[in-house]
Amino acid sequence: MTSPQQPQPEPHDSDAPGAAAPTPPAGAPEPRPSAARPQPDQQPQQPATPPQQPGHAPLPPQAAQPQGGRPREAGTMMLQAQQPPAGTHGAGAPGAPGKEAGTMMLQAQQPPAPQGAPQAPQGAPRDAGTMTLQAQQPPAGPPPQQQPQQHPQQPPQQQIPAAWQGAGPGGTTPAYISPIPVRRTNLGHALASEWTKIRSVRSTMWTLGVLVLLNVGIGLLMSLFLSGPDREVEPVLGFAWFGLLLGTLCVIPLGVLVIASEYGTGMIRTTFTACPSRVRVLTAKAIVLFALTFVITTVSNVLVAVAHAGMLNGPAPTGDQWLRATVGSGLFVALLSLLSLAVGTLLRHSAGAISAMTGLVLLPMLLAVFMIGSDSLRTFATKLIEYSVPNNLAAIYDQPFMPDGPSGWQPLLVLAGVTAVVLGGAYAALQQRDV
Repeated sequence: MTSPQQPQPEPHDSDAPGAAAPTPPAGAPEPRPSAARPQPDQQPQQPATPPQQPGHAPLPPQAAQPQGGRPREAGTMMLQAQQPPAGTHGAGAPGAPGKEAGTMMLQAQQPPAPQGAPQAPQGAPRDAGTMTLQAQQPPAGPPPQQQPQQHPQQPPQQQIPAAWQGAGPGGTTPAYISPIPVRRTNLGHALASEWTKIRSVRSTMWTLGVLVLLNVGIGLLMSLFLSGPDREVEPVLGFAWFGLLLGTLCVIPLGVLVIASEYGTGMIRTTFTACPSRVRVLTAKAIVLFALTFVITTVSNVLVAVAHAGMLNGPAPTGDQWLRATVGSGLFVALLSLLSLAVGTLLRHSAGAISAMTGLVLLPMLLAVFMIGSDSLRTFATKLIEYSVPNNLAAIYDQPFMPDGPSGWQPLLVLAGVTAVVLGGAYAALQQRDV
């Protein structure tokens, strides 16, 4: 790469041809001719003559060509590898600073001296008018020490502070005291936990939503079907139980999944770890499930009862009938959900417990239909019908299938007794068995 020619400065009188060379100072090395080393791989170049400036004498001719070399043009760039410093090998000048390995040095070459000019001292740039980029070789020396690599599979061991080692009853320093207040857990904490669980799962929304839809929807359809100026219905609230009977089929899965789903996913281990008292856990589940089911069922029953009382013709319902059609039926469905919870605790399997509860609700009535035609089984079939879940629910609304069966509030008491027995067995099994 050739750089543009720069005007050369006017030589002084001491640089004129024929002038005597200055005497070098004492102790300085002898000057040597600044002849450039021959470069076999470069093409011969003509020496460039700097332009003459007006008002100045012409420059003296170029210096003689290097011995055995080729002329070089001023202002060129040459990439040259620099040998290791002589100081590193002991052959050069002592005390010469070593260059860092792998560096590149850009060195400017001075223009050649005119003929008869004093020779440059030893160590001056070698080639005239060139720029040399030199690469420094790594100095001779011991190889750098490598740091030992740590294996990522073996993390560094952490030392336990001395303050922690001395803490405790037998140590020299007091034990650590947490700033978080520690309180004894009670039933309220378990209730808050179970309420968070039951309202945050989708099964609760779907089962209770379908319960309300069936109860209110079928109840309104029955009121539209039975309404008319010429039709009288007695009791007026007696036909509101059809939709509620189908709604009980949605409450059964909800009661089973409250505890059986935790056994299926293994969450029951976390529950009993957080609350070691299993009686408290089951009590909290029963209270939350009973309260939620009772409120949702009672509100939907009130809507259906108001619609029947306003659209159907017949004698006005009494206070007892109002109470049994709203609160009594709500308690009946809530007790049925508790019975499902107890069966789920005993079986600890969602599908098995749901199947067992569905058979308990529907199977007695179906078996009685097939056995009622036999004289020897007629009495047993009649008892099955009288104490079946559909007949007890209809008896609350004063519409029993059999006249000799439970009536009024008696179906509610029968279901409460059965639920208490099964729930007591669930408490005993939960205490004796492992999770």
